[in-house]
Amino acid sequence: MQTDVAKDRLRELILDGTYPSGARLTEMEVAAALEMSRTPVREALRALAADGLVRPSGRGVVVAALDRDHLDEAYQVRAALEALTAELAATRQSEGRIAPADLVALRDVANETAAVTAEGRFADAVRLNRRFHRLIAELAGNSMALLTLERIWDQIQVSTLRSLAPPSRPAHVSGQHEDLVSAIILGHADEAAKVARAHVLDTRTVTNSKGEPA
Repeated sequence: MQTDVAKDRLRELILDGTYPSGARLTEMEVAAALEMSRTPVREALRALAADGLVRPSGRGVVVAALDRDHLDEAYQVRAALEALTAELAATRQSEGRIAPADLVALRDVANETAAVTAEGRFADAVRLNRRFHRLIAELAGNSMALLTLERIWDQIQVSTLRSLAPPSRPAHVSGQHEDLVSAIILGHADEAAKVARAHVLDTRTVTNSKGEPA
């Protein structure tokens, strides 16, 4: 559907900072940028408003960012959900319900994220980091958790994009990723949940001070 195409394309433009938080958008401007008619763009803007990425403002919308208090709440919910998905993924692994190839893919993404971070390829690191956490949520096999996390990840990304900087402790972040992968592969559900929660809460603390992602 044209509406889905418009939503996906506009969402990507918001997440990559082409339309940063605070940017005002109108149907006409977006339709011209996407080379689409205004009807699917209108529906796409409504869908993105429901997802919390934009809010109505006058005759258009404004790309929305969470204030400090709501950003903190978002990290709290993210920590709880990522602890859950890590626990579920490890449990499914212990039950033999995860294909070995999927675990190899998870470790490969963790290694690639660490490599590009060390090389200073920050934009690639942000993209791969998101992919890493999504893979864990997919391995958990809980579609509701994945959908909720997608929305939270989007809102956090938009809200922190302007202040993002390379992590001051890349080895620490990479080490947490490795610990999380190992706990899942070994099927240690409690440990996976513990590491995932700590990792997100560490991210929240650093983001509040410097805006660094993890």
